[in-house]
Amino acid sequence: MPELPEVETTVRGLTPVLKGQVIERVTLRRADLRRPFPEGLGQRLTGARVTGLGRRAKYGLIDTDRGDTLIFHLGMSGRWRIDPEELGKHDHFVVETAKHRLALNDARRFGSIDLVPTDALAEWPAFKALGPEPLGPDFSAAHLARVFKDRIAPVKALLLDQRTVAGLGNIYVCEALYLARIAPTRAAGTITKARLEKLVVAVREVLEAAILAGGSTLKDYARPDGELGYFAKQWRVYGREGEPCECGGTVERRVNSGRSTFWCPRCQK
Repeated sequence: MPELPEVETTVRGLTPVLKGQVIERVTLRRADLRRPFPEGLGQRLTGARVTGLGRRAKYGLIDTDRGDTLIFHLGMSGRWRIDPEELGKHDHFVVETAKHRLALNDARRFGSIDLVPTDALAEWPAFKALGPEPLGPDFSAAHLARVFKDRIAPVKALLLDQRTVAGLGNIYVCEALYLARIAPTRAAGTITKARLEKLVVAVREVLEAAILAGGSTLKDYARPDGELGYFAKQWRVYGREGEPCECGGTVERRVNSGRSTFWCPRCQK
């Protein structure tokens, strides 16, 4: 599933193509993705000018001068295609400007499109309970210390809880915990402030490196320009079960609720 770096990469790829452009045509090539498209979506977007693009957690945001924001989620296999020569079977949502045609391609249809008043974004149900952005100023060791206080839940589980921090997914939590040398099974409330400082730095370092690399290519994901992300080549523990760790230990894997955790028991405590 595309995670924060993949969505951030997508937004950055769409920005020079869409920002400042007027949407001349919107085509819905089916009635829904994970859920039905918003009523009147085409009419509400046609003629609107795109004023900016952004991201919240794993959602992409496209602001318009009509006071609405288009919110897209890539689901498990979604990606935007810029100026495809031909529209394909899975190009379900198409936006055209005077210069470009953009198609949201989603073979599995687990993605979504919503249109929300921009000034009501913070109260939109999917955003209302989200924690701070991991690359923003509100994500800090002090914040984690407050959330983790007296908690016996594993640190990995709490980092994946979107109320703790918005947008972190399985791959990048595994990588950040490894970089900070913290065991994913460690009770969150037992982690010292000094180690939380290292964890915050590790989360940001992993995400920034992944964004620079264009994300991690997982199954169908590709950037809007069609290129594949290559951060997977930089994974230190994820997907490396049985391989040697740089500390001399061996990377292990465990599965909880269908989700794999990779870590090195020797250096992660």
